[in-house]
Amino acid sequence: MNMYKNIASIAALIGDQTRTTILASLADGKALTAGELSRITKVSPQTASSHLTKLVDGGLLTVQIQGRHRYYRLSSSSVAEIIEAIAKIAPPSPIRSLRESEQAKRLRFARTCYKHLAGELGVAFTTALVQKGYFQEGEESYQLTPSGSQWLNEFGVKTNHTEPIPRHIDWTERRHHIGGPIAVCITRRLTELEWIAEGEIRRSIVVSSLGRSMFEQEFQIKLWS
Repeated sequence: MNMYKNIASIAALIGDQTRTTILASLADGKALTAGELSRITKVSPQTASSHLTKLVDGGLLTVQIQGRHRYYRLSSSSVAEIIEAIAKIAPPSPIRSLRESEQAKRLRFARTCYKHLAGELGVAFTTALVQKGYFQEGEESYQLTPSGSQWLNEFGVKTNHTEPIPRHIDWTERRHHIGGPIAVCITRRLTELEWIAEGEIRRSIVVSSLGRSMFEQEFQIKLWS
């Protein structure tokens, strides 16, 4: 049916392994140069450039020229959600080395998904916020409660967002975590407070000693990694 041709064209773009790797590498919402993406995907700069052009033309990436460099990022958070949704139903990738095993473990534990917290920590944190009554979980979204608004203010998160909060299925945990602007603001605040920081592995998040103490003290989350 012709009405599905546009879906097939996007599926074809994502279906290439190199392009999937590019999209997944940008799923934290940050921008990377063509050279950086070439190194991540382990293809030549010319090959990377060809794939990037296709992704830009297909509307999955945007490009910003700054001096001699072109910076690529996902066109919207919806692209990151699509990649996470596909990862959820895809079979696990075979682990071929100790390094790959360690990388997978760290990304499973905590990572960013379009600038908000995901992984085991993201799910545990979301669960704690619901249990404390700060968020109310619905079938398709979360709603911020009055006590949640008070907590955000006391926690140092200033936001005027009152619309339903996206309810994302975490692709490694198969459980939900919060997404959207409020989740991004909370993650930024956790970083400002030095509870969390970017890890050495792209998209990974590490928790500081202070963070471990505060997550347990404030949210009864005992961290296991």
